[in-house]
Amino acid sequence: MKGVKILGFGHYCPENIVSNVDLEEIVETTDEWIIKRTGIKERRISTGEGTVDLAYKAALNALENSKCSKDDIDLIIVATTSPDKLMPSTACSIQGLLDCKNAAAFDISAACSGFVYSLIVASSLIKTTGKKKALVIGSEVLSKIVDWSDRSTCVLFGDGAGAAILEISENDDCIISTCFAADGNLGEKSLVAAELKINTPFISDNLEEKRYIEMKGGEVFKFAVSVLPEIVRELLEKSNEDINDIKFIVPHQANLRIIDEAARRLKINKEKFYVNVDRYGNTSAASIPIALSELFEKGLINKGDKIILAAFGGGLTWAGALIKF
Repeated sequence: MKGVKILGFGHYCPENIVSNVDLEEIVETTDEWIIKRTGIKERRISTGEGTVDLAYKAALNALENSKCSKDDIDLIIVATTSPDKLMPSTACSIQGLLDCKNAAAFDISAACSGFVYSLIVASSLIKTTGKKKALVIGSEVLSKIVDWSDRSTCVLFGDGAGAAILEISENDDCIISTCFAADGNLGEKSLVAAELKINTPFISDNLEEKRYIEMKGGEVFKFAVSVLPEIVRELLEKSNEDINDIKFIVPHQANLRIIDEAARRLKINKEKFYVNVDRYGNTSAASIPIALSELFEKGLINKGDKIILAAFGGGLTWAGALIKF
């Protein structure tokens, strides 16, 4: 039976580092307040690079690390909540920039769960359609949909992109188990962004658009600390694996308190979670691939290691994957 293996990862983040102290000059907040409630110390914020720019540079890094040619890629999927344009898709723009003439390309919108959704979709398409190599990217420039006067949200988010290269395998599948789901009723009540209104000569009211991220932090926190352990348990049950055999859990990097509470509920040492939210903030669909790229860059993952990816976000959506390298 055909499977899928992951050849490598790459990432790119803007050079501009914005610390909590920097934010003290913009909104009424403090470094101490932000760290205590989120664990975030700094984030990368674009000074002009768009979602396509970040995705392109992350893709180049992934291709180099995977020793792949652009001509080998026949599928490109980009997960993003902050596209530069509604059309063409970010994935089509990347296909053009990379000159991947053989690749089909499309975007996925599943907010912070988008990369794991994309990984699952890419794996399925590789196994069933004859596609052999896929470039999967999570890319966000959230700074363009953040209200910089709202101290409850602007301190949370950052910009960045991460990418992975998947390939058909005649051997065992490295993606051992997956899960993904959504609850639209919860999403409408707790986390929304960039609501586009109908504006035509055929409506009587001039409706105002919601351009920025709006979030009920308490509701999102309750959802996240509940669903994150559920993802881990479901993946372990499906694959008949033991938590002690998992080297790392790579969660969506939203808030350190969420990760700490998930570790407590799972009754495991929080050191099993790979965390970089302190340096990047919440980069939505980019957070998990950036973390994966860092793990490999630091030499922390070896052949045979098993890791769990666990994502949750707007929609509300959640997704997970148990992977063996």
